[in-house]
Amino acid sequence: MVRHPLSVTPFMVSPNHPESGPAAARAGNPQSLSDVVIRLAGNSQDGIQSIGGFLSRLAGRSDQEVMTYMTIPSTISGGPSIFQVRMGNGDILSAGDRADMLVAFYQHSYDAHVGSLRPGGVLIYDTDHVKPAADDHRFTQVPIPITSATVEAVGGTSKDKGKNMFVLGLLARIFDLDVEKLTALVKERFGGKNEDVVRNAMLAFDSGYAWPQNNLRDLFYRFEAVERTGPAGRPQVTMDGNMALTYGLLAGGVRHGAGYPITPWSSIMEQLRTELPKYGGLFVQCEDEIASISTALGFSYTGHLAVTGSAGPGLSLKMEALSWAVMAEMPLIVVNVQRGGPSTGMPTNVEQSDLMQAIYGSHGDTPRVVLAPKNVEDCFYVALEATRIAREYSTPVLILTDQGLSSRIEAFDEPDLGSLMVEPKPDLSDRGADYQPYPLGRITHHAPPGTRIGSGKYPIVTGLEHDELGHPTGSPKLHQQMTAKRREKIKQLARSLPAPEQTGDSSGEVLLVTWGSNWGPGREALTRIRRAGVRSGHLHLRHLHPLPTGLGEIFSRYHKIVVAELNDEGLYGFGQLAMMLRAALANPNIVSVTKTDGLTFKVSEIVAGVARHIESTALDATLGAAPQSVLSRS
Repeated sequence: MVRHPLSVTPFMVSPNHPESGPAAARAGNPQSLSDVVIRLAGNSQDGIQSIGGFLSRLAGRSDQEVMTYMTIPSTISGGPSIFQVRMGNGDILSAGDRADMLVAFYQHSYDAHVGSLRPGGVLIYDTDHVKPAADDHRFTQVPIPITSATVEAVGGTSKDKGKNMFVLGLLARIFDLDVEKLTALVKERFGGKNEDVVRNAMLAFDSGYAWPQNNLRDLFYRFEAVERTGPAGRPQVTMDGNMALTYGLLAGGVRHGAGYPITPWSSIMEQLRTELPKYGGLFVQCEDEIASISTALGFSYTGHLAVTGSAGPGLSLKMEALSWAVMAEMPLIVVNVQRGGPSTGMPTNVEQSDLMQAIYGSHGDTPRVVLAPKNVEDCFYVALEATRIAREYSTPVLILTDQGLSSRIEAFDEPDLGSLMVEPKPDLSDRGADYQPYPLGRITHHAPPGTRIGSGKYPIVTGLEHDELGHPTGSPKLHQQMTAKRREKIKQLARSLPAPEQTGDSSGEVLLVTWGSNWGPGREALTRIRRAGVRSGHLHLRHLHPLPTGLGEIFSRYHKIVVAELNDEGLYGFGQLAMMLRAALANPNIVSVTKTDGLTFKVSEIVAGVARHIESTALDATLGAAPQSVLSRS
């Protein structure tokens, strides 16, 4: 193999000691920055997700904040793809509206994404494939023959495989990253493969790190050192939303489940198949969605809280069995990783269009609980909350996450598992002679099969309307009483819910309301709105059904309530949550900001949406301001 003639071995020096690390080879000190947004644009086959993953996990292991965003093609043959990572210090609540640095692998990457680069930003492009506009002087252009340099580093037989690692080395040099930790991450990632794979990966990384040409040497940055504000001594973990949700289910005592593959739920299913046997549990991959929820309900019937999940199309198929779960008052966790719809829709794009389906999708009156996590960390804690509610109220609980959260990587403080872990154990204690599984006026708690019941009258679990012992009945009076019983326990839950998270001004011109993954962009939008002099607040809803009490009084303190959500405005001009809030509170000041382009909200899109609903020349002025690149301001 031919190595680049100027190749060095950067992973042998410690970046924690600048005198021996990359900074020593520079003229002067690297420029300081607090955070940066890097967009990698290429094809899905190039492994750009791997670059972003390495950067994200490095940030987590370095106690930095990190958030990512990615798009991947839904076709098996692959196609154009991006991975955007925002990393640095302080609160990072979104993946960033515009990039400070764009790495373009192909001409189509440049053409499609140069508009996402901030004025004053840095454009790195592969001269083997890209010809940028010669008269475009908005950016610092760094031409590098990424493909041919990679081939030279790892050998011609590898063609251009490994150019993702070349770019990773390049970025490690530019941002003075901890190369020892990066090297460890690379070896972890490829450790299970042939030794040649690891060696070639490091050769490509080494070559990118040592690349000496053009104006690259003028682009050296270092993240500002900031003391952590989290719990003392708590290490950080870095993972995506699907993984965090999986571990939350495990911590909550879920040991059984069933499912069928579908994007973007599948990785939860695969992780459960791997992890549940370690805890004495079992996950079953079924032949379809109907069998999946039915199998999960069978597990719950035996006294083991179970999980099933899917995306929107699969949730549609689960609805009949979900109605059975409501009628039988069976605890169950149902995960819906929302994606673009309807029908097959856009499998690899984000949307929040399944809210009404989650709440009202089944036939008949079927009250159940719907929760939505706000970020990757909250995926873990929402899963814990869902397991608690399902057991305590003997009800199905739906978790509405989405494609944006499922693949987003974030770093957060490691949960205190010692205090959070629930040890599941079916309650087989004897029931007295007066035991009734469906007592009027009280919450149902089932006796698993094998439980001794003093009366000798063993209950029946059925989808038919039933009396207090579960025996089928056609009594109009009992049907009305049991319908009210199923409704009232959900209302009882509503009265116990904590107040929703609220920040900003407690009264004023506008209250911005978000749910799900819109939390971060919403919080950043609030900052911009208040800087424009608009008295405003931000309220985020985690419990979507039932809603927490007290919303009417909160909303009455603002002139406009603007609900931002990733679904269509529908026939009546309101998104799904906004419509539900208007129905619940009869407040005509509730309005919508919606979109269905399959992409997460940009902060500027939410700010622009708020500006459309209020009169503020100062806020309008902020929309015309083009922020300079973090790099150009360093």
